[in-house]
Formats: sequence, structure tokens, C-alpha cells
Amino acid sequence: PRVGLNPTRTGLLDVLRAMGADILIENEREVGGEPLADLIVRSAPLSGVRVDGDIIPNLIDEIPVLCIAATAADGMTEIRGAEELRHKESDRIATMVAGLRAMGAEVEEYPDGLAIEGGHPLKGASIATHHDHRIAMAFTIAGLTASRDSRIEGASVASVSFPDFYQVLESLR
Repeated sequence: PRVGLNPTRTGLLDVLRAMGADILIENEREVGGEPLADLIVRSAPLSGVRVDGDIIPNLIDEIPVLCIAATAADGMTEIRGAEELRHKESDRIATMVAGLRAMGAEVEEYPDGLAIEGGHPLKGASIATHHDHRIAMAFTIAGLTASRDSRIEGASVASVSFPDFYQVLESLR
């Protein structure tokens, strides 16, 4: 409920839908000048896609969690034109590559992005967040799908952008 749908922030929804995600948008409305809606998300098989060009700025902060979704997709997901990720709270490209490899994913690193071959189940691992809130949240989600427990070092940094992240996640169990 009450998901912000500002067009400059919906790139992740667009990409997930292109991958085959079953995401229904209901009860669209405007609150405080911003578009909101309720999302109904159902399980669906995902397929790899190429992500580049004009959509990158609209999902730059969500690329870490998109990488986690890509591990579950059938085929290759390639993200290019995202060199800005090298200059966030951490080098998010290098950090995602290292963490995904530690969890058993097949990943190739590029100067401006990465490619992930989906369909390889993740295993638990110890993940360094490098004090990056987006990395902490993405690998927490990855840990939910892993075959063994994972340790997210510095996980509390998620509170930088989502103070109730772990409480909300627990409420969904």
C-alpha cells in the first residue's frame, strides 16, 4: 500500500515488469502533489533483460536489488551505462559483484555495469556492506532466498534510507 510512483523513481517497476514480474497497480491517487498507488505483487518467472540508456537514472539507486532479482531470472541480465554506481556510498558495482560471487552467482563486471547469469541458486555468505544502505538491503533480500544463512556485516546501515526496513520485512514473514 501507498507506494510512491513519481515517474522519475519507477524505473525498477518498469524493468521488473519487462522481466515478467506480475505487478498490478491499483488505487492510483495523488497525495501532497505526488502520485501514490497500491501494488499487488504475485510470484512469476523472470527472464533476463538488458538494462541501459535513459532508464538508468530512474533506477540507479535500485540497481543493487535489481541484481538480486536477476539471480532468479532465466538467462542473462546485463546492466550498462551505470558508471555512477562506482561513486555512491560505496563502489556499488564492485560491491555487488563481490557479494554475488560470494553467494555463488555467475557475474561479469564491466566499468559501467555488470551482467548476471540467472538461474543459479544463491548460497549463504558473509557480505560486507561497506557502510552502504542499498547494499545492506539488497543482500538482506538475497539472504532470504539463499540455501544457508547469510551474515550482512553492518546491516543496520539500512536505516539511513529506510529506518523500519527490518521491521517491515519481518512483518511480511
